[in-house]
Amino acid sequence: MPSADLTQLQDSNTQIPQNRRYLFPFRVRCDTLRRFRGIGVEKLELSGKLLIRVVMIREKTAHLLSFNTRKALLKTSSKLYHKPKLERSKDGLSISAIDAAQPFDFEAKAKVVTDRKNALKIGIVGFGNFGQFVAKRIISKGHTVIATSRGDYSAVAADLGACFYPDIDDFCEEHPDIVILSTSILSTEKVLREFPFQRLRRNTLFCDVLSVKQFPKQLFLKLLPQNFDILCLHPMFGPDSGKGSWRDLPLVYEKVRVGEEKSRKNRCEQFLHLFEDEGCRMVEMSCEEHDRQAASSQFITHTVGRMLGTMELADTSISTKGFESLRSLVDNTYNDSFDLYYGLFMYNKNATIELSRLEQAFDEVKGQLFNRLHEIIRNEIFTEVDATQDMENSSLSNLQGASEDDKKKK
Repeated sequence: MPSADLTQLQDSNTQIPQNRRYLFPFRVRCDTLRRFRGIGVEKLELSGKLLIRVVMIREKTAHLLSFNTRKALLKTSSKLYHKPKLERSKDGLSISAIDAAQPFDFEAKAKVVTDRKNALKIGIVGFGNFGQFVAKRIISKGHTVIATSRGDYSAVAADLGACFYPDIDDFCEEHPDIVILSTSILSTEKVLREFPFQRLRRNTLFCDVLSVKQFPKQLFLKLLPQNFDILCLHPMFGPDSGKGSWRDLPLVYEKVRVGEEKSRKNRCEQFLHLFEDEGCRMVEMSCEEHDRQAASSQFITHTVGRMLGTMELADTSISTKGFESLRSLVDNTYNDSFDLYYGLFMYNKNATIELSRLEQAFDEVKGQLFNRLHEIIRNEIFTEVDATQDMENSSLSNLQGASEDDKKKK
């Protein structure tokens, strides 16, 4: 479909082609609309009180637009990226708006107010590397973040745009909608047993981001008040592997307990949409199934990464792509604390089985190598023995032959 030439409208004598309409991507204020009164305004679609989105003008009266009006239309249209398009239609001249930012854009201002009203106040308990990593992305989505931790992260929180409370009681008095437990696996139980739940709202949503899931799920069900909502999360990435985009990175979750009230369900969904909007691959899975699968994937990955990190592999001038992948694995795992790795082992009952399988697999591969080596060495040894035996037999035969010759001479 050909594009309309805006310059056609600059000439006051230009007629609008039959059965065609011009689409202008811009907004017109209602007071500007007065210019169109009396010339066949056919359709109006209002957005708010001061903005219109569409103006339909009959073909019979389109040519009555004054030169100044046409000039105003052209001036407004030229500020935008999209060129007007010419479409065949029975409607005549059509002016269609897009969401162009204007100083009088009250719709945009209303959207900001609505977004603020719908923003969540999210509290993070444990403001280490992962807590800061998650907080940064949450703040970028327009939500409020408050944090508390054993250490003093006031300066870090201020840089991120979060509020830090050294005292956990003060933290709870802020009444966050959601509390994210981002402590180490080893300290989780201690933190929960000392947590002042009574200072939070009675319907607070509690969730965790630990790398094991069955353990925190059982703790939540045992220690949290009955009216608290529970959501178990595991972002299968961290500050290193997720430092760029989160697109296609898996996020495993289980809605362990969510109240029947619409507001509580909406809050849970809104929080999950935060990750979905960032491009995460959302995987709803029970905590028990997560631990079973994680033991054969995440735990094995961390184990191999720690083994290679202990070897202190160094770059070479002839490094292959495979070797670079191993170095990347070390970077993504060995930099994590040993407490995290130990937690993956200690608090996942499937980890012991997978570690044994890894050890057996290593022994099997090692056995294949040594068996092949033993076979080669054994063949070489027996080949040398056979050759020596042949030489000895040959020498003995020669000696016996010489001895018989001497006897005959005598």
